[in-house]
Amino acid sequence: MKVLLTGSSGWLGRHLAPLLQSRGHEVTGLDVAPGEYTHVTGSVADRGLVFQTVAHYGIEAIIHAGALHKPDIVRFPRQTFIDVNVSGTLNLLEAAVEAGHARFLFTSTTSLMVRADVRARAGEAGAWWMDEQFGPLEPRNIYGVTKLAAENLCRLIARESGMDVAILRTGRFFPEDDDTHAVPSGPNLKANELLNRRLTVGDAALAHLAALERIEGCETFVLSAPPPFARADAVELATDARAVIARYYPDAAALYERQGWVLPERIERVYDPAKAQRLLGWRARTDFGSVLKALRDGAGLPFAHDPDWIPPVLTQSP
Repeated sequence: MKVLLTGSSGWLGRHLAPLLQSRGHEVTGLDVAPGEYTHVTGSVADRGLVFQTVAHYGIEAIIHAGALHKPDIVRFPRQTFIDVNVSGTLNLLEAAVEAGHARFLFTSTTSLMVRADVRARAGEAGAWWMDEQFGPLEPRNIYGVTKLAAENLCRLIARESGMDVAILRTGRFFPEDDDTHAVPSGPNLKANELLNRRLTVGDAALAHLAALERIEGCETFVLSAPPPFARADAVELATDARAVIARYYPDAAALYERQGWVLPERIERVYDPAKAQRLLGWRARTDFGSVLKALRDGAGLPFAHDPDWIPPVLTQSP
């Protein structure tokens, strides 16, 4: 299949493009910055460029993984987020419809689910259990607002055209220090987040491949490593997460102590990826248990960590 991949120079794109190629797909990359897998340099906000690219390369399906992200809030005005994340998505959707595509993939974010109250504290029933039915959605910044608007455009076009659309709300998978703290350290923080809100970039890429091959209708999916917890753990997670972790992983505390790491005292939200496993046959290969196995074996950690990595964006507005 001839696939247009936006964001091909980004962290996900540079992992997803070779995976698609290994499965026999012909990938055309579109990004604002050059990269190994980028064939067309430009912005999805350029409507003419989008339509020309789809026609010139004979594109048969689009994976829209390119966007302005949360770190870009300090670099670009709100209008640029609307131009890229909203208008750019509409350009791609309408180009797909005009070309008669059967399917469209949109990389969204779990960030749009994190309302101010979710970020501030646990809910009345303990840790927020966040699957595709979680709501109401009240994004707290322009990034989340534009990603939710783009999701709704996907649903609208899917309904009107009959095109199969997968909306993939990914948890954290970037390699840099995000919300950096000295304690826990970056690698420690990433390991902790595999309990409830993170996945590796390799697993994110595999989820996109599964959606490309299996999506039917218009569906939204939360993507994260599978949490070891049950909903019945929600109250205790919000007050004494270490006790809950000890029940599932009795040696976790000792392994962490040997590493000089700390386990989370409280877990106040859990992302549930069960729907993706049920409908797409996808399950993250790397989870918290994978981290503990690496610590037991003295092996390398099963995720990338590069605190200096930043998305390869142009310095001017796209």
